[in-house]
Amino acid sequence: MVTILVVLLLNFLIIHLAPGDPVRILSGMDNPSEEVMEALRVKYGLDKPLSVQMFNYFAALLRGDLGFSISYNLPVAKLISEKVGPTLLLTFSSAVIGLILGASSALFSSRRRVVWIDTVLSFLSYVFYSMPSFWLGLILILVFAVNLHVFPTSGIVSLREPQIGIMYYLDVLWHSFLPVTCLALINFPIYYRITHSSISSVLHENFIGLFRATGMDERKIFGKYISRNAILPTITIFGLQIGYAVTGATLVETVFAWPGMGRLLINAVFRRDYPLLMGIYLIMSVSVAIAMIVVDVLYAVLDPRIRYT
Repeated sequence: MVTILVVLLLNFLIIHLAPGDPVRILSGMDNPSEEVMEALRVKYGLDKPLSVQMFNYFAALLRGDLGFSISYNLPVAKLISEKVGPTLLLTFSSAVIGLILGASSALFSSRRRVVWIDTVLSFLSYVFYSMPSFWLGLILILVFAVNLHVFPTSGIVSLREPQIGIMYYLDVLWHSFLPVTCLALINFPIYYRITHSSISSVLHENFIGLFRATGMDERKIFGKYISRNAILPTITIFGLQIGYAVTGATLVETVFAWPGMGRLLINAVFRRDYPLLMGIYLIMSVSVAIAMIVVDVLYAVLDPRIRYT
């Protein structure tokens, strides 16, 4: 709780002290009316000193009020609730798929110890790691949407032919295939490299040599001791990515016109929408804190040594 409050305090100060005036942007950059600008400042409480604005914000936050968006003229809670679902569908699905692909590929490569398999997987991890997400997204659209006409180019549902029932969910899955694939391929190298290097480190531990000296089955050593210890750093990275999943992937959401939190965040930044930015950062800080607690619990489950420390 203290960490979240400190993060909110720093975010409030940084956002309000940054260059830019939301009232001037809202009223128009070319010859804005001073009367209109003053009325807008009074309406949104921007005419008060920064300390008073901060007190009012935290007082409203204690009542469960995230404020009112300056640019959208809607409650911040309503805007976030509408966008968080599509974002979690996109980011959480891609993170889980990337984790499964990356970790399983690293485990398979390290278990088989075949040079060409390790070389191919390492090459692919470097290739996808070096690719900008927006560029990969454009390539996927060009190949699978424009040329092959297999998947749609943008959106989360078909606007011309709205679906209901089970067909609606199938339509959402159909539209989400390309953006989820794009993010999963970007996440794959992270999990692969971390898991692979962690396995290499665990292989040189003294207790692994002891198990082999006693004649323990190699499959049991790898499955029960090596992989279980090597997966811990990967779980940490996964927890961090899940924590930041709420804010979405801005570039990918922009390329695929995905109606998520990433696009909402970038619009709030450009328009200097203070309440909306604070609401998004609040959700981000809470989700990261929860993700870290879950990671600590998983550590205790996977590593018995942590339970007794």
